[in-house]
Amino acid sequence: MEQLLQQIESYKKEISAFEASTADAVENFRIKWLGTKGLVKTIMGEMKNVPNERKKEFGQILNEFKLFVETKFQSLAENNSGLQTKDSELIDWSLPGDPIALGTRHPLSIVRNQIVSIFKRLGFAVAEGPEIEDDWHNFGAMNLPEDHPARDMQDTFYINQDPAWLLRTHTSSVQARVMEKQKPPIRVICPGRVYRNETISARAHCFFHQVEGLYIDENVSFADLKQTLYFFVQEMFGKDTKVRFRPSYFPFTEPSAEMDISCLICGGDGCNVCKHTGWVEILGSGMVHPKVLENFGIDSNKYTGFAFGMGVERICQLKYRVNDLRLYSQNDVRFLKQFTGAL
Repeated sequence: MEQLLQQIESYKKEISAFEASTADAVENFRIKWLGTKGLVKTIMGEMKNVPNERKKEFGQILNEFKLFVETKFQSLAENNSGLQTKDSELIDWSLPGDPIALGTRHPLSIVRNQIVSIFKRLGFAVAEGPEIEDDWHNFGAMNLPEDHPARDMQDTFYINQDPAWLLRTHTSSVQARVMEKQKPPIRVICPGRVYRNETISARAHCFFHQVEGLYIDENVSFADLKQTLYFFVQEMFGKDTKVRFRPSYFPFTEPSAEMDISCLICGGDGCNVCKHTGWVEILGSGMVHPKVLENFGIDSNKYTGFAFGMGVERICQLKYRVNDLRLYSQNDVRFLKQFTGAL
């Protein structure tokens, strides 16, 4: 044990005499004495060889030695800040640091937040649900029984272990879960990611994003639906944007309609985006089918409602002129940085 004490005293003299004139010398000192394989750790490891009756004494000595080394290192580091590195580069620590690149929200997040903000002003609450869904909430509750031909319109990702579960094909499943738990009046929008088994291309992807809306109350009419969507279009695209409704078919609404707006790219004159018609479809809508209401115990004689759904990518395409769906998921910084400063 006396030999260990002598070794510590020898180390103290060496440390006291040590001087550093470069940042590299300070770092070498740290590695030699305080590193994971440094001499301080080696000395501390000798405690296992100290007799039990002297462990308290030696423990205090070793702790004082460790504190001595750490104090010396701090002193060296403070005295050598701003001195030369091994590359002989002078570092002036008073200079401002390198600028940090500004981050940005993803364009889909920007557009989604704008859509949500507009409908919140109309009293719609935000509802969310699981992306892995059961067949009932995704299809059955929405008036699509197992043999319904409309199921073929959506190529679905089913779970191999249990085909009764799937990746949701629309956020209508969130509407189903809201109607299951809440009685009218109901006024919600349901934003989220959905999945369909499609070949990835500039115009299609295996996942995309939707915002769907649902309003159920007494005396809700198609006129209420139209005025709600008119307001949304004017707030999102401007007061001069024209709107038209076309009859359509959806299993969960009757009557159903698709809504077009005048093409923002060509101003209605005709281009590749609008297929030279001057109009671009942006969403589907309609009055909630009475059977859907009855599936959740809602009296269809007392209550009526409307629903609508839009693709966030389509709105983003019109707003930012982005024509390739793949850009949204490739995480290309050159693409994303264009939206720095966007709301």
